[in-house]
Amino acid sequence: MALFITEDEVAQLLTMDDALRAVEEAFRQHGQGSAVNRPRTRVRVPHGMLHVMAAGLPPQGVLGLKAYTAFRGTTRFHVHLYSAEDGRLLALLEANRLGQVRTGAASGVATKYLARPDASIVGIFGTGWQARSQLEAICAVRRVREVRAYGRDPARRAAFSREMEAALGVLVRPASEPGTVVEGADIVVTITTAKTPVFDGRWLAGGSHVNAAGSNFAEKQEIDEATVTAARLIVVDSKEQARIECGDLIGP
Repeated sequence: MALFITEDEVAQLLTMDDALRAVEEAFRQHGQGSAVNRPRTRVRVPHGMLHVMAAGLPPQGVLGLKAYTAFRGTTRFHVHLYSAEDGRLLALLEANRLGQVRTGAASGVATKYLARPDASIVGIFGTGWQARSQLEAICAVRRVREVRAYGRDPARRAAFSREMEAALGVLVRPASEPGTVVEGADIVVTITTAKTPVFDGRWLAGGSHVNAAGSNFAEKQEIDEATVTAARLIVVDSKEQARIECGDLIGP
């Protein structure tokens, strides 16, 4: 019988360490060619949209899809997990928290391998629910001593800073200007819905690492041409997906 796993159960069972290990292994299998990953497809209707992403990990004996709907400002996520041996439905998961943790873990794995080992100052653009798991994952792979957080709403960024400082045990400062987030930061994270770049790439310090995590439509762009052209290395989780929807790379 298939399992139905609720949001509360996901929150109780899934840790960031679990997610970091799982995402790293999935990336490794994808790089080795043993995993299957398909670009996102979207179905538009008058009042909203259905988004579907499918993938498979044959060595683990599973394949599945994440489907999420966005209607009138409300987004709902579900993951369908199937047996890669006989196609049986293994589980259906409510996946708001799962997706939040997975997105953070992807940035955590990138930071683990691409940021300097001594990176300790983080600047983050965005103070929404996805920003929380970004910081959680980065703090799991680096000894962070200071975070600078910027969001458009002063009250929200102040509340976010207090919440994350208490949760992570590191100093989190609300930043009033984008420049103070970037200048001198070892790691810069963008996790916003912006359609235009959120900072000037000329502000970046040499040797810094950027996790541009928010752009999931071709029309969105969080980083500018200066950031892209100055990068020694650009890494994406899926080349197929990036060619279609990565506004950060399509735009510049």
